Amino acid sequence: MAVTESVPGGPHGEAPAGPEAILGRQSARESSARTYARALPIVPVRARGLTIEGADGRRYLDCLSGAGTLALGHNHPVVLEAVRRVLDSGAPLSVLDLATPVKDAFVTELFHTLPPGLAGRARVQFCSPAGTDAVEAALKLVRAATGRTGILAFTGAYHGMTAGALAASGGARDVQVARLPYPQDYRCPFGVGGPLGAELAARWTESLLDDPKSGVPLPAGMIVEPVQGEGGVIPAPDDWLRRIRRLTAQWSIPLIADEIQTGVGRTGAFWAVDHSGVTPDVMVLSKAIGGSLPLAVVVYRDDLDVWRPGAHAGTFRGNQLAMAAGTATLAHVRENNLAERAADLGRRMLTQLREYVGDLACVGEVRGRGLMLGLELVEPEADGEHRAGARPADPSGLRSGQASAPAPGQASGSASGPAFSPASAPVPRPANPELAAAVQRACLQRGLIVELGGRHDAVVRLLPPLTISDEQAAAVLDRLTDAVAAVARDHASGPPRGRRQHRSA
Repeated sequence: MAVTESVPGGPHGEAPAGPEAILGRQSARESSARTYARALPIVPVRARGLTIEGADGRRYLDCLSGAGTLALGHNHPVVLEAVRRVLDSGAPLSVLDLATPVKDAFVTELFHTLPPGLAGRARVQFCSPAGTDAVEAALKLVRAATGRTGILAFTGAYHGMTAGALAASGGARDVQVARLPYPQDYRCPFGVGGPLGAELAARWTESLLDDPKSGVPLPAGMIVEPVQGEGGVIPAPDDWLRRIRRLTAQWSIPLIADEIQTGVGRTGAFWAVDHSGVTPDVMVLSKAIGGSLPLAVVVYRDDLDVWRPGAHAGTFRGNQLAMAAGTATLAHVRENNLAERAADLGRRMLTQLREYVGDLACVGEVRGRGLMLGLELVEPEADGEHRAGARPADPSGLRSGQASAPAPGQASGSASGPAFSPASAPVPRPANPELAAAVQRACLQRGLIVELGGRHDAVVRLLPPLTISDEQAAAVLDRLTDAVAAVARDHASGPPRGRRQHRSA
């Protein structure tokens, strides 16, 4: 039987092609595990740069960017040209792990961007095409290299959807994975935030490793995101990350940096570890390195390369189109200083977001680094109640435990300042995922695509392409702030007070 006969509806038995019909068939046919399609009921048919056009003719500004995959936006000319060259050359498109000129060019460009301490002695393993495959390979690698089995990971982490990657992520339970506190300000696990909170998180890790009765054997490796993405856009303080690097080196624990979402200029440096000057032993890379096509690799120090032939493989690790697109993307980001551009524009966007919506009662915190930005939506406080996340006034004008106020999107400094006391603890409001979902819907109505994340899916996330212009950034902020203000007005607590008026969209 012909396929068209199995889905009747058109004049010749073909399926109706309108967006509502397509969405209806998706709902009827696809798994209940689908996610983005539920919150974003659109049917993209064309895209370029920041803009997506739906089958209904509506245009959207895409600040989801394939969950961070599209460093250069949709269908960038350098990516399209690179793919066309491979297609027109007659080269094989899938070659397992055979050497090809396309692969050689990709590895050369990739190594050119690596942290200096790793680039000179790196090895690369091509995995199956998803980032979670790279995480699995990295965990297998450090276990083989050390002869140990346990893994240290962090609360709030997200490393993928396969069994090993999930075990190291925040929502799983695995006896082989010990979870450590990840420092953050608004929901600090120690109730203090700032440098003091980061210092306490580092001491916790140090104590766990140093205490023979901690119940955690010496692990095979530690995996960390320099900025937690799915965890709610939480940048790791640079001093804390350097402290973690020293501890792992002291105990001969390979440090794995998960740069799947943070890499290729996203955070304002080519790799997010570059902010702190940390050189990890292993890096897991995917998303943007494929230039919008599926590609994942593990890059690691050569003395860890103890694998035997075939110890880790994957049928689709030789995707030539992805390697060509990835080479073009890496080179374009590097040659055009797009990481520096992301740092500058990200700081300005973060400052403006704080100015426009930061004092709304339903906004707990505005945070980010580079072009990874997030707004956490919370339950507004009642009249006369302490402001969400605020600390009592300090004579120095700084928050308790802070030596100096960090620049927007940048990590805090060293742990100096007054000792913690209960009166100085932050008072974060309960997360409100319903408000965040309402903001996402309001953004879509205004032609803006955003993602949700965070511990309770209460963080509205922005991941625009690095090629976004100043004018486009202003349009994104206009639509987002208008959506947040509208949702705040509709909330039962009534319209916010004392807010700077946003620019009209």
